[in-house]
Amino acid sequence: MTHAGMSKSFWGMFKEISLAYFFDLGGIFAGFMIASQLSIFQLSPWAIAIYPAIVSAKGVIGGLLSGRLGTALHLGTVYPRFLKNTKTFYELIQALIVITLATSVAMSCVSLIFGSLFWGITFTEFPSILAVVLATMALGLIITLLTIKVAFISFSRGLDPDIVVYPVMSTTADIIITLFYIAVLNIFFFDFLGPWIITLIALIHVFLVLYILPKNLHQLEFIKTIKESMVTLLFVAFIVNVTGTVLKGISNFVESRKEVYTVYPALIDMVGDVGSVVGSTATTKLALGLLSPSFSSIRNHVKNIFSAWAASIMMFIILAVLSLSMLGMLSLTSFLNLIMILLITNVIAVATITLVSYAVSILTFSRGLDPDNFVIPLESSLADSLTTISLLIALIMVG
Repeated sequence: MTHAGMSKSFWGMFKEISLAYFFDLGGIFAGFMIASQLSIFQLSPWAIAIYPAIVSAKGVIGGLLSGRLGTALHLGTVYPRFLKNTKTFYELIQALIVITLATSVAMSCVSLIFGSLFWGITFTEFPSILAVVLATMALGLIITLLTIKVAFISFSRGLDPDIVVYPVMSTTADIIITLFYIAVLNIFFFDFLGPWIITLIALIHVFLVLYILPKNLHQLEFIKTIKESMVTLLFVAFIVNVTGTVLKGISNFVESRKEVYTVYPALIDMVGDVGSVVGSTATTKLALGLLSPSFSSIRNHVKNIFSAWAASIMMFIILAVLSLSMLGMLSLTSFLNLIMILLITNVIAVATITLVSYAVSILTFSRGLDPDNFVIPLESSLADSLTTISLLIALIMVG
């Protein structure tokens, strides 16, 4: 991808972004999987509460990877192949394995605090939470390989990985991590040796990190990635638990409207994807010198912003039709009611996440930090909370 690839027309960007967003429609399957396994989530108060945290955390780590890969492929510091790649590529992969473990532990610890305050759990359940979270996130490392493959294919075929990779993989990751989480819970609760099997999977990840760390402690790029990412991911560990608690608190609103519940996972994906497109394209432009590190330069990024926003509105309309059709509820009245809710949600959530993504890109870059370590991790975790709050506001407004 040359510099010219960064200067496509509005319609060129709109079509490319829309293609990537189409994968968000698959978010409906994640919702159906949860609905079909409600009995397993009722076995413990923490089982449903940490689900949003696991989905968000996996999305954040995937966002960090896709953002870094997009910029690195444009700059030529990573080649679009697995074997005989650069030192930067292999250090990034190893750093992500370490970050995944650290995030899992931090997320579990924060969930204990939230759980004791809001979910009604005790300290005795912490080992179970830790084992389940670590095992699920360890299995989720498979998603990392898929993300890399999608980045390589998109770049090799002349597509912009900053636009394509995260939207495609965020939904794919939601579906895969949901499958893994349901599988881990079923093994943990229903298999006689379940707790031991899950603990073993978690320990394999721990031993892998213990093998990686001594080899990379003097690698500057590895240490830089860990340091910058961990600050962000500790914040994320807190935010995703807030999201889980908010979702638990407003579940009556969502559950009483089946059509809203059906589109909910896809809405979160879509808003996060708008932020990722705005943020990723901005970080690449900053790295290439095509954008000055000031907030006023947002006017030079307007084409990217509005093509991403316009594509999201189109997808929200498609989601409304799909949801109502699948539930056998499609009528003009129900469509107008649902689309009003979704468009209000879109305006509030997308406007906010766009400003957040762009601001984080500019602030981190101007302070000499790598914006790819911050932008998508921050915006994707905030997108979940923002979408949930925006949806609640829209439900109250429309009634």
